[in-house]
Amino acid sequence: MTKSRQTFRTEHKYYLHIHDYQSLRHRASAMLMMDPNSINLDGYCIRSLYFDGPHDHALHDKNNGIFNREKYRIRIYNGKDDVIAVERKKKRGDYVFKESFRINREEYDLLRVGDYDFLQKKDSALLRDFYLALAHRAFRPTAIVEYWREAYVYEYGNVRITFDKKLSAGVNSFDLFDPNLVLEEAIAVPQTIMEVKFDSFLPDLIRNLIQPQSQHRSSISKYVICREVNVKHFKE
Repeated sequence: MTKSRQTFRTEHKYYLHIHDYQSLRHRASAMLMMDPNSINLDGYCIRSLYFDGPHDHALHDKNNGIFNREKYRIRIYNGKDDVIAVERKKKRGDYVFKESFRINREEYDLLRVGDYDFLQKKDSALLRDFYLALAHRAFRPTAIVEYWREAYVYEYGNVRITFDKKLSAGVNSFDLFDPNLVLEEAIAVPQTIMEVKFDSFLPDLIRNLIQPQSQHRSSISKYVICREVNVKHFKE
């Protein structure tokens, strides 16, 4: 099990109309390399299980614009269990710091039934903090978020341009591998979410490519959007 590289990065998010997405996608695919983890032209599928405390700190901190905030989640790719990662995402305004540590399917199944004592024994500060959140802060699963990520990378500045499509919320289960998981679409089809992430600077080539001044930048949280879908679903 290995840790991911940990760096502070700048993250900007935009809502795109389908026509703007198609134009930007055409330009990005002509100039940049697609993420090698992509399994087709849509990219790859991300499914995450988010955790929050009894007072929904992660939800309300985002909605209230709190400058310093964090979220815990478990993430898988393309519906498979070969990569299962516990992640903590911290935000300081526009700056993002993500930590990740892999667990196996047996350990995930233990977490799913509330057996998390094994986290204390892991050689990972992240997993030990996750244990404290579960055991002493009463964190519990609150939302499944799924989308397809079409990602393009640029070496200089460690840039990633991603188009996140088909954002959906799980509405009947908190099991990432539930074969009967029901997903409900979370945003209108004509919209796509673009994220631009980079280290210390945004190269001119990328700035000219995406033309950020012409896009509608927004404070977007897929977690919040999908929690709102869940609230609406269970009220009906």
